[in-house]
This record gives sequence, structure tokens and C-alpha cells, in this order.
Amino acid sequence: MTGLLDDIKAMAHLREAQGGKWSAIKPEYAARMRAQNRFHTGLDIARYTAKIMRDDMAAYDADTSQYTQSLGCWHGFIGQQKLISIKKHFGTTKRRYLYLSGWMVAALRSEFGPLPDQSMHEKTSVSHLIEELYTFLKQADAWELNHLFRALDDAKAAGDSAKEQELISKIDNYETHIVPIIADIDAGFGNAEATYLLAKKFIQAGACCIQLENQVSDEKQCGHQDGKVTVPHEDFLAKINAVRYAFLELGVEDGVIVARTDSLGAGLTQKIAVTNEPGDLGDQYNSFLDGDVIENAADINNGDVVIKQNGKLVKPKRLASGLYQFKPGTGEDRVVLDCITSLQNGADLLWIETEKPHVGQIASMVNRIREVVPDAKLVYNNSPSFNWTLNFRQQVFDAWEKEGKDVSAYQRDKLMSVEYDNTELGQLADEWTRNFQRDSSREAGIFHHLITLPTYHTAALSTDNLAKGYFGDEGMLAYVEGVQRQEIRQGIATVKHQDMAGSNIGDDHKEFFHGDAALKAGGKDNTMNQFG
Repeated sequence: MTGLLDDIKAMAHLREAQGGKWSAIKPEYAARMRAQNRFHTGLDIARYTAKIMRDDMAAYDADTSQYTQSLGCWHGFIGQQKLISIKKHFGTTKRRYLYLSGWMVAALRSEFGPLPDQSMHEKTSVSHLIEELYTFLKQADAWELNHLFRALDDAKAAGDSAKEQELISKIDNYETHIVPIIADIDAGFGNAEATYLLAKKFIQAGACCIQLENQVSDEKQCGHQDGKVTVPHEDFLAKINAVRYAFLELGVEDGVIVARTDSLGAGLTQKIAVTNEPGDLGDQYNSFLDGDVIENAADINNGDVVIKQNGKLVKPKRLASGLYQFKPGTGEDRVVLDCITSLQNGADLLWIETEKPHVGQIASMVNRIREVVPDAKLVYNNSPSFNWTLNFRQQVFDAWEKEGKDVSAYQRDKLMSVEYDNTELGQLADEWTRNFQRDSSREAGIFHHLITLPTYHTAALSTDNLAKGYFGDEGMLAYVEGVQRQEIRQGIATVKHQDMAGSNIGDDHKEFFHGDAALKAGGKDNTMNQFG
């Protein structure tokens, strides 16, 4: 990026070349507008953020404390406020991303209304949300830079050259709110061609990272529900190839693919894998199928399917739905095979969907994967579907019991009770929860921690609290004390909601376009002046 002063000079040369026809155009205004619109297309964003993500992956390989994080967002405004908050509190967006959850798109953004996480929502609703998120993040850049430009005008008017130089430096070294998005494409919404076409939409909207899962597309279930059905590796790898081709076609050569496996909780497969010789990938997949050994031909009935498994003829267990059943207890072995295969065939990161947040369980699988692929890294779902309080209290209880510590003061199945909040067990469980991301990134290869649905829950909780007070005895005080007063005291930008929505940017544009005839909204009678 060029500096502000250089851009002003360049704009002045452009104006002069027009021989007076652009006399109404002020180079400084044009340079400001250019600075406020750094990214012109979604592909600009995808290429920029892919490099960030690749650099972060390398940094994590060198130091596991450099893991990355994100929160799932279901609206552009939510994503914008998240990034504004991050910059305010931490001074940088480094290693903080956005996550786009298919679950939240299904539940909150479908024209059909709320839907379960079963790939029934409109497939393009996800790419539309990617575009919306980046539109709001670009507006956050324009909003923050607008404040810097106004402060620069004030410094010039006051003749404060030192302040002027300080502000120019801040503008020239401005850190954008644009960060990587990890975007959930579910199981691809159809065959490999459908996956490719949709992946292109994601990338054109700005996504540098696409998460793809190994479930059957038309039988897809939420990773934390029962009834999941996986596909053979050949089918999944075809979709990984489709996503990679989409990245390459659009010039995002370092685009990132996250291969998610649901095999830990999936007991079914849609079909038997194609195999050509013992030990090949199809044969390994089929070795996990549950079935009955065929002792003689009379055991084969009409319509039965028979395969050769470990040198024996086996009749796989087939449900009335036509789906085949895996052997009980093979989930972790299938996960390890899934992950190794995906990484060896074009995936960059892994996602293992687990039933609980347990560092030891995750590490046991990752360590096996790393025996074959030493730099294997995970994206991990710190899911609201887990009861985190109960899980970690039970983990502490089990650890103490194993150590021989007296746990008679606690009832394991009642540990969610508030009576345990201030106990030694409750406090240690909270400490384990606090350290979960640090510990699992160090011990279990987790590069990126995300919460899929946090803003779904925060919206419900904050609305419940306001409604309870406002429609009850507190009346207007519920809003004033619980919302507006907190916005003012905590420096939340939305307290000046007109400014946040772009009113001041619009006023400046009126001055750019109309000059002294501009009719502005931000005059002395604007009630936003009450907020300083």
C-alpha cells in the first residue's frame, strides 16, 4: 500500500491531466476514499487472507502457543462488532478469525425459516453471508479511518504538526478489520461438481478457507447428533480435489482446505468402497464393516451383498434403509485413517468432531496421525453442544478418583449443581476450562479453536435479560442500566449508532460531492451529540 501523501500527489497528477475538467475533485478527498476501500473484490480478500492463514500455520508449527481462534457469526453486523471489539481490547486482529457455521445459516438465514443442520438450507445462503460479513468489515475500516481523517482535519486546523504527523502515520500503517473466514460447506451440497461450483461462490465472496465433511450430502446430520453416515474415501477425495481446483482456477493458490471427519460418531456408511487389491484404501475402509462370516453358499440369501474381508467372505450388516453398519468400537481407527488419507491427498488442516472436549482423547488420535504426517494440525470445534461445566467437573472427579483422592463429597451425576460452583472441584474444573485451548494446542495439535454458535446463544441470552426487565418492574431502566449505560462506560461504538451505521461518512461524502451546499445530518441538533 502507498502512503496517504503519495496517494494525494498521484490524485493531483490525475486531476491536472484532465485540463480543468476535474477542478471540483479534491485529491485529498479522493485519496481518503481510496484508503477506505482497500479491497475491491472478494478475490482480493481471499488472496490476502490466505497468506495470513498460511503464515499463521507456519508460526504455529514453530511455536504451539501461537494458535488461532474464531467465533461463529451469523450476520455481518455481529462479525463487524466482534472485530471492532478485538481491535479495541487487544490492539490487533492477529490470529483472530471469523467462523461461518452451516448450523447457524440453517437455523437463522434460510428463507424456509429455522431449519436443522441437515443441508436443507439454500446452498448460496452461505456465500451470501460471506459477502455480507466482508461488506460489514470493510465498512468498519471506512468508519475507523473516517475518525482518523476527521482528527487529522482538526490537527491541521489547530496547527498541530506533531499530531498531524502522528495521525498520518496511523493512517499509513492502519490494520484492516479483514481477517480470514473459515467457511462451512457442509458435505458439498451434492456431487463433486456441485461442490466445485459452490466452492467458487465461497471464494469469489472472499473465503480463503473451506471446511468440508465426509458425510453423505443428502443424509447430512449435525456433528453432535446421531444418525451420521459417512462416504468412502474416494468420494470424499473427489470433493477435496473439486475445492482445490476451484481455488486454483480463481488464482487463490494458497487457499486452505479443512477436511472434517465425523467417523468418531458415525456408525453407518452409504456404500461399500471400491477395492482392487487387498490393503488398498477401499479394502481398508471395508475392513471396518460389521458383518457375518459366510461358511457356505447356503448362507447367502437373495439380495445379500458379500465382500471379501481379511481373507474371508463376509455378509455386511445392511439396514432396511440400505445403509451398511460399521463394527462397534472402530471410530477412532476410522478417524485416523480418514485424517491421514485427507492430508496425503490435498487437505491442509483436519477437523475431528468429538463428543466431548477432552485433551487426552484428541491427543491420542492426533499422535497416531502424526506418526505418518508429522505436521498434522487441527481445527477444533469448542462446541456449545458440549455441557462444558459438567464435562470438566466430571473430568476432575475421574482424575481425583483415579489418584485415590476422596470424592465422597461429590455426586458425579449431579456435578452441574450450583452447590459445587465454589468447591475445590468446581474451581479446578474452571481452571481446566480456562486452559483447555492452550493445553490442547500444545498437546493435541490444535492450530485453530472456534466456537460454532456463540453469537446465537449470546443474542438469546441478552434479549432474554432485557425482555425480563423491560416488560417487568424495571421498565425503561432495564435498557438504560443494562444496555446504554454499559455501552457508554465500556466504550462500545454502537452507543453512537448513527455514526456506526455510516452517518458521518455520509456527511463527509456530501461535502466532497456538494461542497459548501452540503446538507449534513451531524449538526448541533443531532441527538448523538449527547454521547460526546
